[in-house]
Amino acid sequence: MLNNKVILITGGAGRIGSSFCRGVIENNGKVIISDISLKKGQSLEKELSSPDAVFLESDITDVDSIKELIVASKDYFGKDLDAAVHCAYPMSEGWGSRLEDITPENLSKDLFTQLGGAILFSQQITSYFIKNGGGNLIHISSIQGVSSPKFEHYEGTSMMSPIEYTAIKSAIISVTKYLAKYYKKNNIRVNCISPGGILDGQPEDFLDKYAESCNSKGMLDSKDIVGALLFLLSDESKFMTGQNLIVDDGWRL
Repeated sequence: MLNNKVILITGGAGRIGSSFCRGVIENNGKVIISDISLKKGQSLEKELSSPDAVFLESDITDVDSIKELIVASKDYFGKDLDAAVHCAYPMSEGWGSRLEDITPENLSKDLFTQLGGAILFSQQITSYFIKNGGGNLIHISSIQGVSSPKFEHYEGTSMMSPIEYTAIKSAIISVTKYLAKYYKKNNIRVNCISPGGILDGQPEDFLDKYAESCNSKGMLDSKDIVGALLFLLSDESKFMTGQNLIVDDGWRL
């Protein structure tokens, strides 16, 4: 399906990122697994055990690190990158705090690393794409960037959907549209995927309430998002740009 396209995935050793990397390899693509975690990245590279998968350690909040990553990615496979997926998700120590408990320090860090990192990565990868005649950039947002949280789902649990998460993920969708229009006529397309909630050991009471808002499954496994990614990476979507694909089992309806 991917016809040996070379795909760079930031946050590639994370929950969603690792499923994306597996999907690329399983569909005849080549993947650069980029992550700040050396241990997780090397573990995934070993699991995939393929000459078409390599791990490169990188910090996507540092411009020099991003530049080095792009150069190393091209050098490894000996060909230009076809696409990049920005899936990195850095968090401060205070991530997940209630609105009343947010500190300026943690808020500043999260806004910069998550939203700022996405913008900086976009800046560098689109500059690279322009030099090489085009490319394909995919951002990852969330249903919380499309709709307000359903706070009633969190009642009786210690969980909270942070206000900065909604702000950042909403902004990612706007950044996607901005970039798609900004690079019009440059053979660069930019799209976004907004997944529903991903299973990660949430309490049963929350899962039951969440499922009531959905069509069939409720909370999703990270592999449930891979189909949308493969579509956006493939030539089947070559005339799509500035779009946000929602994969949420009907949560927001």
